[in-house]
Amino acid sequence: MSVKHVASDVPSLDNVSGDLKRLGFTEYEAKVYVQLLGMPPSTAYEISKLAGVPRPNTYSALDSLARRGAVLPVRENPTCYVAARPRELLDAIARQTRSLCTGLTERLEAVTPRTDDHYVWTLRGDSAVHEHIDMLIDRSTETVWIKAADHVLRRHADGLREAAVTRGVRLLIVLFGTDADEFRYTEKCSVYIHENNGVRMGTADNLFTLAVDYREMLTANVEGDVIAAHSKNMPIVTMALSLIRHDYYMAEIFARFGDQIDEAFGPYLRDLRLPSFTPEQVASFRKNTGLGD
Repeated sequence: MSVKHVASDVPSLDNVSGDLKRLGFTEYEAKVYVQLLGMPPSTAYEISKLAGVPRPNTYSALDSLARRGAVLPVRENPTCYVAARPRELLDAIARQTRSLCTGLTERLEAVTPRTDDHYVWTLRGDSAVHEHIDMLIDRSTETVWIKAADHVLRRHADGLREAAVTRGVRLLIVLFGTDADEFRYTEKCSVYIHENNGVRMGTADNLFTLAVDYREMLTANVEGDVIAAHSKNMPIVTMALSLIRHDYYMAEIFARFGDQIDEAFGPYLRDLRLPSFTPEQVASFRKNTGLGD
């Protein structure tokens, strides 16, 4: 029997095999599924040759893939297989996983002691930190308070819009930027330009700070070595709420009394800030504001 050689743009296994294995595929199952995506209805023999998988392992992989709906036998004598479309397959896996996790969460919560969570969890890496921010926004039900730079906040705009528009979550945002209207999705969205100018002056202004439903918080360094701390510890949550609340106060005060404040303390509160800044913060302040000694 001749083996069909089909010209196709089959993606490199190096790019997708690892991710399929994270979803529960074995190495052979991943190879067989990806190879079959670029083939017409094919026999196990044909798939085995092109995928570089031993024939007994190909039969086993096809049987397992058929049970999970990743491949479909379409002809007999000999049996030929086609691959399920990736979007349909992965959507089904996502639904099954979500349903499993929901049920498992309920069962595990039922045996978990009802104690306050005093821990502070550390997250590292850009993807892990921003995925966690998205998760916190997605599960908000009442309020989301944020202090952040506009270019960072845009990464989470879809989740914030969904929370505000669909679930009616109240947003309070202190923004390092110039366009407050960009994040005003409903009348429940209150957005304030930091100190009425939106300039990031010190290294602390590179932090992303988030408080959700008055019950949990996250603060992250999103520049350079991305690292975040997440906690439900109420004193720490209160500290994050107070930070954002007082910056909101300051934005309102600057909007009304900005000229008088500049006259009393110098532009950007220079005379208040510099004596309390570290040398690194002083250098950052001068670089970002253009102010000398």
